[in-house]
Amino acid sequence: MSKIDQNQVERIIQAVGGKQNIEAATHCVTRLRFALADESKVDAAALEENDLVKGHFSSQGQFQVVIGPGLVDQVYDEMMKLTGGAEASKDDVKAIASKKQNPLQRAIKMLADIFIPILPAIVMAGLLLGVNNILTGPGIFYEGQSLIEVYPQWADVASIINLIASTAFAFLPVLIGWSAVRQFGGSPLLGIVLGLILVNPDLLSAYQYADASLAGTVPVWNLFGFEVEKIGYQGQVLPVLVSAYILAKIEGFLNKRVHDSIKLLVVAPVALLVTGFLAFTVVGPITFALGNLLTNGLISIFSSFSALGGLIYGGLYSLLVITGMHHTFLAVDIQLIGSQGGTFLWPMLALSNIAQGAAALAMMFIHKEQKAKGLAVTSSISAFLGVTEPAIFGVNVRYRYPFIFGMIGSGIAGILLAVNNVLASSIGVGGIPGFLSIFPNQWGIFFIGMAIVLIIPFTGTLLFGKMRMSRQHVTSMKASSDVIVKNEQAATKEANEVSAAGDVNVKQDPVVINEPKRSEMTIAAPLSGTVVSLSEVPDPAFAQKQMGEGLAIIPSEGKVYAPFDGKVEHVIKSKHAIIISDTEGLQVLIHVGVNTVSLKGEGFTTHVESGMSVNKGQLLLEFDKEAIEQAGLPVITPIIIPDGQDGTPRVTELANGTVRVSTPILKVSFD
Repeated sequence: MSKIDQNQVERIIQAVGGKQNIEAATHCVTRLRFALADESKVDAAALEENDLVKGHFSSQGQFQVVIGPGLVDQVYDEMMKLTGGAEASKDDVKAIASKKQNPLQRAIKMLADIFIPILPAIVMAGLLLGVNNILTGPGIFYEGQSLIEVYPQWADVASIINLIASTAFAFLPVLIGWSAVRQFGGSPLLGIVLGLILVNPDLLSAYQYADASLAGTVPVWNLFGFEVEKIGYQGQVLPVLVSAYILAKIEGFLNKRVHDSIKLLVVAPVALLVTGFLAFTVVGPITFALGNLLTNGLISIFSSFSALGGLIYGGLYSLLVITGMHHTFLAVDIQLIGSQGGTFLWPMLALSNIAQGAAALAMMFIHKEQKAKGLAVTSSISAFLGVTEPAIFGVNVRYRYPFIFGMIGSGIAGILLAVNNVLASSIGVGGIPGFLSIFPNQWGIFFIGMAIVLIIPFTGTLLFGKMRMSRQHVTSMKASSDVIVKNEQAATKEANEVSAAGDVNVKQDPVVINEPKRSEMTIAAPLSGTVVSLSEVPDPAFAQKQMGEGLAIIPSEGKVYAPFDGKVEHVIKSKHAIIISDTEGLQVLIHVGVNTVSLKGEGFTTHVESGMSVNKGQLLLEFDKEAIEQAGLPVITPIIIPDGQDGTPRVTELANGTVRVSTPILKVSFD
């Protein structure tokens, strides 16, 4: 893995308001997570310009900067070195951020915090169960037979793989107990013991409960005449969650009141004993019934309105990712697998990942800037492998229409999966590898759904994006051409009027405007940023130099200054462009962004008017970079020497890379 640029990390720190604005910082698998003192100090534009950053957003009281898997670890370590801060845990950051949340947000965050830490074990189990499905599923490679039936020597290999894979699901209450008790403020070790109690081998397995209940063979405890069913809670979520909460609260109560000298003898035994009795006598039976009621209700809804359910969940799942609520559905998936043997929600999730990846990939063929192209490719690959945040936040939400086409594709595929009741035997594997979680006999339908989420989002995004660029081209061409024509007409009219007033015998030849009187001149940068070729501008009128020679600047701030002493020839009505001429008549067009005429002046503030004289370095206009980008428009700014000026100017680029205001960028020579 390549070494990161320290300067880019420093720019991230400054963009979030500096180290003094960071109350705590941590990271997950894809992003940096900040608890900031004041989020209004965040410089979104600076983050957008940073090559390390794939996106950013605020959620659940945290400001999150998407970096991507793997690289985020290096960025976080370097950030800690530069700020001198102590590494914070996710709990520290979340505790600070939660103070800004309402009760519903806190509840959602709590569930997410419980299930996210156990995801690696679930992903591992899901992948290995998928491998086991390939080895043991009949009809995959041979008609009516599984691979291990044809090659029996692989049977024990499959058995070991299944043992390793199924362990995480068989002892899921142990994982949940550990994570939940820790989240509720108790001892994680006691949470592990609680989970083990609930799946003790002496108990009837929850997977065998239905058959035993029908046969009337469910074992019971007789507590002074009160019978309690002696069953475990394998694959169940609610019993261990509620029991973990009770355990943590009892432990906390005892820790405050029991003397240190006897804590070891009192706290853990009493807390586990009380919680255990409550779990088997009250909490377990009630939550077990409630969990089954909820899953049966969900199954009933999807059975009765399968197409509608698939459309809603499949189409809107990406919105759940934006809000952070998608993690709460892990509990539902686990409950469905535990009680029904499979979940119909996870297959739709896997296809939603692919849909957003396909939409992001299409943006590679629409963008002109290399950084944007690279981000589209890398984020789409990440989404195809099941991690959608870089694609959603870095590409699709920014331009809106790729995100929408992604939801359309996944909604249609969701209908297909729901109508055919496609199930996953495990969770944790999303994106294209998600087929490993699907029951092998349903792979055909799932692959059709995969084709839908690849074709519809990609094609829709590509065609709409190309059509939009075509409209931008026409609008931009018309706006710029109209300005130049109007200025030439005005200059001609003025010259004719002057001539008529001074001497009626003067021949009314066409007025020669902007006639240069020197051999060359230098044009300074009107704004700070990164110089790129006109070919990088996502508009054919500029990229193909149809309006003239020049270059473009990707601005680092929203201010435009006069590049030389001269006069403002024209300020476009929508304020996004200015034509300025120097003291000898050479005109230069400064066009902020692409298709920004559609904003009708919103986000732009002009400080000059047509006809005003200006000095080099004088502020001409300001623009809101963030507002332009949120509107889905590029901020790249062409600086053009319009064609049609006398003297046949020849333009030479003088700069590349990063420039500041007043840095020489163009040399104009005259024949």
